[in-house]
Amino acid sequence: MNRLFPTSGCIILLNGASSSGKSALARAIQARINPPFWHISIDHLRDSGVLPTARIRSGKFDWRAMREAFFLGFERSLLAYVEAGNDLIVEHIMESEAWLLRLADTLAGHDVFFVGVHCALEELERRERERGDRPIGDARRDFHRIHSYCLYDIEIDAMQDREANADAVISAWRDRSRPSAFERLRERRDRS
Repeated sequence: MNRLFPTSGCIILLNGASSSGKSALARAIQARINPPFWHISIDHLRDSGVLPTARIRSGKFDWRAMREAFFLGFERSLLAYVEAGNDLIVEHIMESEAWLLRLADTLAGHDVFFVGVHCALEELERRERERGDRPIGDARRDFHRIHSYCLYDIEIDAMQDREANADAVISAWRDRSRPSAFERLRERRDRS
């Protein structure tokens, strides 16, 4: 196995619009890759009942006031997992360049393989409507924003075969080299 940072775990980080197929891709990668990888996402936390969802929905708690701390805590937890030696497949939506750079700084010195998950807008919107568990319009907003400030180690088209995409990610991850996309992002920022 190609360990760029042998004393800690690795992260395969999937960035894509809402409804782009990150979860399905993560499960396909997890089913094929060695060593064992954990699959972690904001949705897992939300769906597990970590958040006081009923009180947020009722208006007793203001999600906008809680949101930044929630995402910052999630990002910092990834650092704890990899420093303990765990390998992770992480789904995240890089909502802004500031979020992306904050995560790149948080995970500096660790092995992060950054994957861009692309999907056609029409398909994103179809999936969003079909799912029914996302606010309509999130996919369109993400589509026009989240990839514009990113540099990736590999990009995949989520309209293609999921297993083939998983194999492509795993192959590129095994052959990865430095500087990684996150290292190049920090270098680009520092030159500005």
